[in-house]
Amino acid sequence: MLAEAMHLTRLFSAELILIHVGKKTDEEERKMQTLMAKMNLPSLRVVWKEGHAAKEILGACREEKIDLLVAGALKKEKVLTHYIGSVARAIMRRADCSVYLVYNPSTDPKPIQQIVVNAEDSRHVARAIETACFIAQREHAAWMHIVRELKMLGLTLAANDQSTEEEYNETKQEMMRDEIESVQQILNNVAHDRTKINIKMLSGKSGFELRKFVERKQAGLLIVGAPPQRLSLFDRIFPHDLEYVFADLPCNLLVVNAQKEKHG
Repeated sequence: MLAEAMHLTRLFSAELILIHVGKKTDEEERKMQTLMAKMNLPSLRVVWKEGHAAKEILGACREEKIDLLVAGALKKEKVLTHYIGSVARAIMRRADCSVYLVYNPSTDPKPIQQIVVNAEDSRHVARAIETACFIAQREHAAWMHIVRELKMLGLTLAANDQSTEEEYNETKQEMMRDEIESVQQILNNVAHDRTKINIKMLSGKSGFELRKFVERKQAGLLIVGAPPQRLSLFDRIFPHDLEYVFADLPCNLLVVNAQKEKHG
């Protein structure tokens, strides 16, 4: 995880701070220093907290004005259990910053070649696409795929029972053009000259289809806008589409939260 975090630190020209929830003892400090020395890292600043993991991590992020929180996966009894349980879900729902979840940490992280962006209607979608373009250019990615859902309910309502098959297909093509144009308008304001971009329309259960698309492309990174911090009653009854992704990570996941001003 330190190697992955240092890779991101270099990518964004950022400062790395470690957050550890647990009792601070001389032994724990020695373990931390030994780990950093093993990774040939300079002595990093460690923020020590005690208490409930999610609450203390979120509090530390606010206190330290963190822009990006990096978390990983845990292995337990030889079964990979993603760090996506109550702690990670609370962090993603309530964090004031962006969150980067590492699917399979490596001591030698490789540049990301395939990046997928979920371009669903969200107040974070423009920042998500902008961030994806920045990472794609810095990593010299082969492709960036911008995925948008064709809203089948809207298509069904637009094409009534008396529509012919030709009229239905024409309506569908028009809706696809409109969705692609909305993505293109965002791209017009983002530097992406050196990046190959594929705009892909999906239909069906968006979160499920999104995960399948990521798997087909063998993407190294999926970027999504942060979900609402307070879910509606509808979302509680019918789980948020991204739960399909959160429940079974297909690759590294960057949850972009553009809620606060960035510090340069």
